[in-house]
Order: sequence, then C-alpha cells, then structure tokens
Amino acid sequence: MIVQVVAFYLFSFLIVASGVMVISSKNPVHSVLFMILAFFNSAGLFILLGAEFLAMILVVVYVGAVAVLFLFVVMMLDINFVELRQGFLRYLPIGGVVAFILLAELLVVLGGWQLSAEAPTAIAAAAPAPENITNTHALGQLIYTQYIYLFQAAGIILLIAMIGAIVLTHRHRDGVRKQKISDQLKRRAEETVTLHKVPTGKGV
Repeated sequence: MIVQVVAFYLFSFLIVASGVMVISSKNPVHSVLFMILAFFNSAGLFILLGAEFLAMILVVVYVGAVAVLFLFVVMMLDINFVELRQGFLRYLPIGGVVAFILLAELLVVLGGWQLSAEAPTAIAAAAPAPENITNTHALGQLIYTQYIYLFQAAGIILLIAMIGAIVLTHRHRDGVRKQKISDQLKRRAEETVTLHKVPTGKGV
C-alpha cells in the first residue's frame, strides 16, 4: 500500500511539473518532449488504477503518434520565435481574464465537492468487477459483442474522413505532371522504342 501511495504522488508530481514546463519552455521542441513525459506518467497513474488498456492506448496512440507528429511538425516548420514573443504582451490581458475565470470555476467545483460514504458500496453493487479477467479482455468482450455495430460505424466514419483528407490534398492542378499507371500499361513497344540503322562511321 505504501509503494502505491509513493508511486501515485511521484507520478502526480511529475505530471504537474511536466505540464508547467510544457507551457513555460521557450523551445517548442522541449515543450513536446515534456508533453511526452506527462503522457508516460499519466499512463503510470492508469496502471495504478487497474486500467492497463487506457495506459497502453495513451502510450501507443498519443506518445507514439500524436506527440511524435507534433515533434516532427515543430522541427520542420520555420517558426519565428521573436515574432511569437512580441504578440505575448498584446494577448496577456485576455489570457489573464480567461485564466482567472477558469481558476474561479475550479475553486467553486472543488469547494462544493464531497465524496459520499455510500459511493464505493453503490458502485460495487451496480457494476461488480468480473473475477479472473483483465481490463483489456473485459473491454474486448464488451466492444465486440454488445457494441459491435457502433464500433464498426465509428470505423467507417474514420475511414471516410481519411479518404476525404486524401482527396482534398491530392487535387488536380494544371501544370503538374503525375504518373498515370493505366497509360503506361497501355503503351506498346512500337510506340516507345524507335530503331535507327546507323551507317558505319557516320554516327547518329
């Protein structure tokens, strides 16, 4: 129990520290690296809660795809950091007002929040945890049985979105030469190869 408490506070401290460094680092590459560190520590918290599937998704999807994509975009773009810092003071009053409103809302929510003594018992009675089965196995049984049609519909929507993004980025533009596989397959040797009989000593 003591090890779990120490791990919880360690992961939580690293998440908060990484989040602060994400918004305070001057180099955007360092911000992305601190964000990856925050994702890893969040995955550690999910493992402590027994949600290993969410921890795996957080590492594979967000760290392996989204954060790395952010890193490559930041490194490839030619960002003018001097111009970005010049606009900071101009938007500082609006950002301060928004931050104050969010802080006030968080204080109101935390001030009125309290955990009922009957909540753990009610949760355990409403949704008893299955025995001898992992979190990933339980989610797989639920998704691929009860919610299989909704899962397939979500996959179709994502497929349509991917096709739409590809179509939008590959528009036909005049003056751009592209490879046409069908025209290449239709060509015959007589249309592409010309034989010349060159006399000896005269050249082409």
